[in-house]
Amino acid sequence: MLFSIAYRILGSVAEAEDAVQETWLRYEASPVRPASVKAYLSAIVSRIAIDVLRSARVRREEYAGQWFPEPLLADPYEDPERSAELADSVSMAALLLLERLSPLERAVFVLREVFGFGFGEVAAAVGRSEAACRQLAVRARRHMDAGRARFAADRREREELAGRFFDAFREGDVAGLRELLAADVQMVGDSGGKAPLWGAGIVGAANVARLLASIAGPFVRIGGTVQPHEVNGQPGAIFRDRDGKVVNTLSLDILDGQIQMIRSVINPDKLRHLGPVADAWRVVREANQARRSEP
Repeated sequence: MLFSIAYRILGSVAEAEDAVQETWLRYEASPVRPASVKAYLSAIVSRIAIDVLRSARVRREEYAGQWFPEPLLADPYEDPERSAELADSVSMAALLLLERLSPLERAVFVLREVFGFGFGEVAAAVGRSEAACRQLAVRARRHMDAGRARFAADRREREELAGRFFDAFREGDVAGLRELLAADVQMVGDSGGKAPLWGAGIVGAANVARLLASIAGPFVRIGGTVQPHEVNGQPGAIFRDRDGKVVNTLSLDILDGQIQMIRSVINPDKLRHLGPVADAWRVVREANQARRSEP
């Protein structure tokens, strides 16, 4: 739960893990034995995450290109009754909406709206009065609601459409891809200036379909694999090179029976928690060579 809180506030796996570790160190060093360990630890991790986010804001403003959260393959916090709601709150789209909030608004929203803490607990966690936290929650909810899509697909529909998408991708089926894409679909990538932006910044169903189809064949021919996998609670995939190293992740935003947005994270610094990371420059170079050698 502590990791899940910290990740939603920070959008970084590494920073969330550090925040949780620091929380436990502070707890072990403290003589206090609270009545509610859950509330106490949640307050500590929230304060740490708020401080980290304040300093991270400057780095994100100077970030090279589009900034995305570090991809999360599995949320360790489980609540079967709220699994769909929790998955939506950790999606790339939701985390990018959270970036619009101040650190305090973001923490209040996560604690109150996602994890259901009472305003007394939220106030203790962020060091503000209950009245102030209620105002922060209203402002945060207004910002989030204004940016949310109105019609979300259910999980089964998303998984079925994503399966068809990756089948068409592997086959290089332009027509099959195009029929799954919204007319104004966007393909956007986060390289942080440390990897090639492989097919990012492309808009329109025809353009995106042609690009995806052109990537698939050469990538497979050089030994690359595409492994469908849930990414941030949404349909997605992990791309690996011939040695099994991670090249990038891909996540799909699916609404109204179509793919509206394709987000790729290829910045190697954001992929290290997934395992050994490939040299994306080499992969793209080899794929381009394979494309040029096509008969």
